[in-house]
Formats: sequence, C-alpha cells, structure tokens
Amino acid sequence: MKTLEINDATAPLRDYARTMGKEAVILTVDGKPVAALLAIDNADWETVALSTSPQFMDIIQRSRARHADQGGLTTDDMRRRLHLDDTEPDE
Repeated sequence: MKTLEINDATAPLRDYARTMGKEAVILTVDGKPVAALLAIDNADWETVALSTSPQFMDIIQRSRARHADQGGLTTDDMRRRLHLDDTEPDE
C-alpha cells in the first residue's frame, strides 16, 4: 500500500491510476487517511455502485445482524431446497 499526502498529489489522477498496479494508494491529510484509490478487478458497474452505496450497506448490516440474532438458511440449505447440484453448472 502506498500513501500520498494530499497536498503532494499534484499529478493528474490518471497518472496515479496508471502507475498504481494492484497496490492501493491512500491519500492522507496530516498523515490521516481520507481517501483511497484502488484497482478494481473483476467488477462491473453494479458491483461498484452497490459496494459504495451507504443505503445498500445498511441493508446488508441489518440483514447480517438479524441473521446472527434469529438464524437463517445457509447457502447449502438454500441449494438443497432449490434442488441445485453443486457439480453441475447453472445454465
């Protein structure tokens, strides 16, 4: 992970994006992280939009809390209920 003080970030954003590789660039103000430039591998627009949506993340957190309190179905349980076989690809 690389860090860069925001006042020292004088190059165009495209230059940082092109040279970062797989390593994140963390922008800091007075040494404290304020933003991150991250490579996105194998993601589509929907994935990016949902993962950065505070409303969606709130839904996920509430769902996880409810599952922890009340229980729920595992992925394997759901696959059994839907009669899906892990050895055959979905078509």
